[in-house]
Amino acid sequence: MAGLSNNIESFIKELLEQADGIIEIQRNELANYFDCAPSQINYVLSTRFSPYKGYYIESRRGGGGYIKIVKVRLQDDLNINNILKNILGDSITEHKANEIITALNEEGIINKKEAEIVRAAISDRAFDCDARSKNAIRASVLRNILLVLID
Repeated sequence: MAGLSNNIESFIKELLEQADGIIEIQRNELANYFDCAPSQINYVLSTRFSPYKGYYIESRRGGGGYIKIVKVRLQDDLNINNILKNILGDSITEHKANEIITALNEEGIINKKEAEIVRAAISDRAFDCDARSKNAIRASVLRNILLVLID
């Protein structure tokens, strides 16, 4: 199943590249193309095209279920501020934080070495406290690091 998910992800990313970062596709047509259930398309969208990874998904019901996918250009100061204020929030898991770091690295906002340093600074191993506190501290640390790196 991972192979199919990878194929769907690659296909969508290729479409996004060709369409300058914005596509509108029909869920059922995509499922038919890949000979899979529409729920497989939903799975790929929710796990590989999340806001934490730099994507905005808008889903419309009816007419076969159209999906609009937007690749957020992170170089835009407005989008970076959106990440810092809305997506990051007051608490974030290590997994979600790593998705943000990966997206920033893929967009060239931070380099690979900076990404690894940030990952080390926000890892669960870096905090000696309960999970809830870790997530709150991680959000604060990540926000402050990103403000320095992005400025």
